[in-house]
Amino acid sequence: MEKIAREQAEPRTDTLVWGKNAVTELLKSGGAVDTVYLADSLPQPVAGYYTALAKQTGAVVKRVPGHKLQKICGTDDHQGVAARAAEVQYASLEDLFAAAEAKSEAPFLVLCDGVEDPHNLGAIIRSAYLCGAHGVVIPKRGGVGVTGTVMKSSAGAAARLPVARVSNLAQAIRAIKEHNIFVYCADLGGAPLAKTDLSGPVALVLGSEGGGPSALTRKLCDAAVTLEMAPGQSTGVDSYNVSVAAGILCYDVLRRRTAKK
Repeated sequence: MEKIAREQAEPRTDTLVWGKNAVTELLKSGGAVDTVYLADSLPQPVAGYYTALAKQTGAVVKRVPGHKLQKICGTDDHQGVAARAAEVQYASLEDLFAAAEAKSEAPFLVLCDGVEDPHNLGAIIRSAYLCGAHGVVIPKRGGVGVTGTVMKSSAGAAARLPVARVSNLAQAIRAIKEHNIFVYCADLGGAPLAKTDLSGPVALVLGSEGGGPSALTRKLCDAAVTLEMAPGQSTGVDSYNVSVAAGILCYDVLRRRTAKK
């Protein structure tokens, strides 16, 4: 388990980030940035703002035509701003435990078991960050990594919240449990959220968009929690979107922790 907990940090393969909020958070996070791309159509005050931020990190600023920026990002949803991070790294599982310890807080982790949509992963990271989680855990295989789309969808939260990418999610869950962290799986058939106590050291596991958590993941979790729906609303639509479910569950953890202070 020690080997899993201290798994070496791994460089992200996609370090291009785009969108105003995502680039702002990346630059403010203090992470290494090589280049900031600004569309030549950006108003001067906006361009000046990003230029000033880039100078603080030592990044090179390049003004480029809008069509070139679209080609660089592979999308026209760049808002005129993009940045290429330099050797941005994933955290290790041990880093997440250390983050909780540094704040003298009970660990609060979010695990994604096969989340494939980058927009969903970005939204999950955003909710986890805003609700005080100490980190997010994703698998190396069977799910999306932190890409530019994820960074933008997280509104830059992925540049601030540690994300650990592990070789084996099952072993990661076992390592988390060895740290006396109670692991809850969001799954149909679990106990209603209203009757589930998410206070204390907790890890929330969210499954894939289509099939939910894997059978092994369900077996390893200490308990399952289900988000109830209004009566008569289950026909044709039987579950919440995974990022919506993550937001609800993360907020419940925040609410319970805030109430105890």
